[in-house]
Amino acid sequence: MAFNSTVVRNSMRKYGIAIVLVLMIILLSIIRPTFRNPTNIFNVLTQGCIFGIMALGMTFVIISKGIDLSVGSVLAFSGVVAASFGQVSEATEKYFPNMPVLPVIVPILIALAIGAACGFINGALIAKTKIPAFIATLGMLTIARGFALIYTSGRPVSNLVPSLTFLGGKLFNTIPVPVIIYFVMIVFCHILLNKTRFGKNTYAIGGNITAAEVSGVNVSKYLILIYTFCGLLAGLAAVVFAGRVGSVHPGAADGYELTAIASTTIGGTSHSGGIGTITGAFIGAMVLAVLRNGFTLLGVNAYWQKVAEGLIIVVAVIIDMRKNAKRD
Repeated sequence: MAFNSTVVRNSMRKYGIAIVLVLMIILLSIIRPTFRNPTNIFNVLTQGCIFGIMALGMTFVIISKGIDLSVGSVLAFSGVVAASFGQVSEATEKYFPNMPVLPVIVPILIALAIGAACGFINGALIAKTKIPAFIATLGMLTIARGFALIYTSGRPVSNLVPSLTFLGGKLFNTIPVPVIIYFVMIVFCHILLNKTRFGKNTYAIGGNITAAEVSGVNVSKYLILIYTFCGLLAGLAAVVFAGRVGSVHPGAADGYELTAIASTTIGGTSHSGGIGTITGAFIGAMVLAVLRNGFTLLGVNAYWQKVAEGLIIVVAVIIDMRKNAKRD
């Protein structure tokens, strides 16, 4: 009996959040049968894509025992600049009136470059000046949002070319393209975290930074790479956002950084460092996406959704702290 209880505890510790997600899906399917419609399921996945992609990068950061509060603002900044290079020729407020319509790869690369540059600055500040990640990325949160507002004068960038909005549309009028992008990135990040030196060193830095340095890990280099990669994924999320919405406002993605952090935390990534998985980040993002969709179907006020998300974050962190206390 003791053996069985131990097995149950270990299983709950390992698969608890996945079980919670399954129970949420079953419960909502019973209460609101429309929840299990394929259209709504794709809608849930699509809703979770943008902050889910950001959560993948955040997973690397939190595993390294860091935090990135700037990803929402970085999305907005990289998004408005990229969108300005992806407008149709007849756009009423075209940023570059004499510029011909560019191939879609151009705004995509611009978004990725700006995101990576912001992440690089974050990582360099943290690695070279030793200031806390919280402070460095909080500064970037304000700076990137400010640049987004300056660049656009506070106005949205719209009238995007079809090849860009396609990235937020559906393939064969059925499968959402953002979902395809999201799942490709899940596979890529899983391989990167588990099968490469970059991933192993990320775990090593978060587990014990002194031991990592002694074992020959170039901690400064990898911290810069980790934050650069997180910024890069924020830039990718900006591309998906632009495609889905059809425009990008400088105030876009406000609070998305907290949702990304919540996704990784709910998925079991420890803020004590050295622990976390890409699968967990995906499950955490889906928990929030299902929760939001379920609340909408049940007619729950959007403000209460924020309260529920906040409570979930607090509970997830408490559980994480208790698990680490037992391990220590």
